Amino acid sequence: MTGFLHEQLIVPPSPASVSAIRVRRLVVFSLATLLFALSANAKDRDAVDWQKTAAETTEHFDALLRIDTSNPPGNETAAAEYLKKVLEREGIAAKLLALEPNRANLVARIRGNGSKRPILIMGHTDVVGVQRDKWTVDPFAAVHKEGYIYGRGAVDDKDNLVACLMVMLLLKRNDLKLDRDVIFLAESGEEGFADAGIKHVIAKHWDEIDCEFALAEGGGGFLKDGKPHIVHLATTEKVGRGVRLVARGISGHGSVPRPDNAVVHLASAVAKVGAWSSPMRLNDTTATYFERLAAISPSDEAARYLGLFDPEKRPEIERYFAEHDLMHNSMIRTSISPTIIKGGFRTNVIPSEAEATLDIRALPDEDDVQFVARLKEVINDPKVEIVRQTSARLPAPASRLNTEMFRALETVQKRVYPEAIAVPYLLTGATDMNPLRAAGVQAYGIGPLSERGELAAGRGAHGNDERILERALHDFVRFQWYAVTEVAASK
Repeated sequence: MTGFLHEQLIVPPSPASVSAIRVRRLVVFSLATLLFALSANAKDRDAVDWQKTAAETTEHFDALLRIDTSNPPGNETAAAEYLKKVLEREGIAAKLLALEPNRANLVARIRGNGSKRPILIMGHTDVVGVQRDKWTVDPFAAVHKEGYIYGRGAVDDKDNLVACLMVMLLLKRNDLKLDRDVIFLAESGEEGFADAGIKHVIAKHWDEIDCEFALAEGGGGFLKDGKPHIVHLATTEKVGRGVRLVARGISGHGSVPRPDNAVVHLASAVAKVGAWSSPMRLNDTTATYFERLAAISPSDEAARYLGLFDPEKRPEIERYFAEHDLMHNSMIRTSISPTIIKGGFRTNVIPSEAEATLDIRALPDEDDVQFVARLKEVINDPKVEIVRQTSARLPAPASRLNTEMFRALETVQKRVYPEAIAVPYLLTGATDMNPLRAAGVQAYGIGPLSERGELAAGRGAHGNDERILERALHDFVRFQWYAVTEVAASK
């Protein structure tokens, strides 16, 4: 630049060259301004006092845990009103969307410049009920003990709820320039897919949550020796399908055995179902999951995961999963669990009817009609009728692995949990991301990390003594913050 100016002192510039110089200077100035703005916005995203944020997170988390929103009956409005008060105190407008007065949903929005479609972050305010005599602490007292916070909803789903709240507060306080609106939905009635919850919001208030991406519960992952190991990014989930098996025969006196005893036929049918495994099938999510998992697993485990892609090795691995790795066994197939059996009313009376309920968790692309036809072949008993039950949840396509949001989650994982690996994940349970995906939203499940064995020990979601590592909660708030700003903050 210096040499060019020196040359201009010797040779008088033409009007055209003067104009060119001005344009170049304007471009340089504009680029400098842009770089400064980018630097400032990036700096704002990092200028969070995480120690102070952690203390505030714990305060709001404890307050939410102490609000009993057991479903039934719900009473989620109490939690929604708490969130509304916190948001409005910060100057963030929030509104309640209620089909039932005591079961309100809350929605709040921080606006961007509209150059990209919104991102929705959400958590549900209701929790499942408790058996208080089975808990070692008060389930609604937010007890802190040995680095954990105990309470119903600690990991399902008031952890996501408070993370969403903190992201909204931090966005407002840092005054970030956004390309996307960031929408916060605190929904009611997720436990049971109630009419008052996401179904009501989608049917009557879709414009309030219409978005390109959504982040909700369903992910998480595990620690290994206290360090982050695997981060689950849920991209799809199984669909619950209820089926009843009804066996019929002629009633009679218990002292005279009958070959058409409904209880005997039902018991045989249930035994056949329990011994049968539906065919294994991988999809884009589970195939990528096992490939990435193999990369960080001991050699014997890695060989099993990769062996799923080898038709000759697959049967042996499936048997291993069925005996020793129940979660992975469920992830690779449509699963069936007999859960309820009913029949008879007196010891000396052979009933004319008996029935069993099967909890079927179908892979997203399962053909229900063909599956029930195959089930009928397995049972092979004309005395047993298969009755399909209507499901409120419909199949939905998996969220893609090549979106800006999924790439952002992978990027942020390396930042917040650098020792770990991110894997796309198929949920064997159900969440309210399902109806969002059915509406075209690319929805991803995220969550805090936990020690392996917490769920099996009854300290995870829906368990007695449900609890969360307090440091894992704070790491998760950071993860959610960086994920949202990665896709929403102006570049």
